[in-house]
Amino acid sequence: MTTVEVDGPLTGDELNSLFRAAWPGHQDTDFGPVLARSLLRVTARSAGRLVGYVNVVGDGGVHAFLLDTTVHPDARRRGLGVTLVRTAADAARERGAHWLHVDYEPHLAGFHERCGFRPTAAGLIDLTG
Repeated sequence: MTTVEVDGPLTGDELNSLFRAAWPGHQDTDFGPVLARSLLRVTARSAGRLVGYVNVVGDGGVHAFLLDTTVHPDARRRGLGVTLVRTAADAARERGAHWLHVDYEPHLAGFHERCGFRPTAAGLIDLTG
């Protein structure tokens, strides 16, 4: 059985383990600064093991941003990602957000539509190059 929780206990080691399994090439990172800036986070656990995660950050007003939606490869294709995002959206609304933004690559459009997002025009500047 998988349990989904808003702002449950979470360690950087757990996140690095999940990200290594889900994202090829992931380099372990210090998640402390990321978690310190979260409006909320949603986790999913199966038999105590972290199998899903999504982070929501806010602007201090009515805008919130969905980041790092991740499901362990062993737990994919069962609706867990949609559950994580919908739970995050509900919790963000309860905390005063009016808008939930997300950026995604084109191949993830169907997933985000199932979560309730609609496409909008947006802009992006790559600050690394």
